[in-house]
Amino acid sequence: MSEANQKNRGKVFTTLTIINRADQIRAEDGVITPDEIRSITLSNVLVDTGATTLCLPPEAIAKLGLKLLKEVDVATATDIRKSRIFQDATLSMFDREGTFDCLELPGGRDALLGVIPLESLGLEIDLKNQALKPLPISPTETYLTIL
Repeated sequence: MSEANQKNRGKVFTTLTIINRADQIRAEDGVITPDEIRSITLSNVLVDTGATTLCLPPEAIAKLGLKLLKEVDVATATDIRKSRIFQDATLSMFDREGTFDCLELPGGRDALLGVIPLESLGLEIDLKNQALKPLPISPTETYLTIL
């Protein structure tokens, strides 16, 4: 097994398409054209169950033009520090879509996909195959519950 494969063993990476939801709304209202909707596709995004939500580097947030929501204290592996939360990041995966807040990562860090978007989109980590898989959503079986 190569050194890179050993290093990534037990980790799941995915590709994410992220869209500025505010741009989508403006396009629906005819204020901008659909071509003006800002979006990016990121590959090698670590699926991180230790992360609460979507975490993006500043460069990705700037390209998307996301609006600042608030500044918060965030626990990291080494300490608690200030970070910013941005709003209206729409994720599109497995023909499912959801809009989430995203946490700004320190510069140079790769994007992370945390547990809130995973659960909301009905995605499950398959460690054996090192992949994400969608949970069922059909008339006979669904991950969505009201109990």
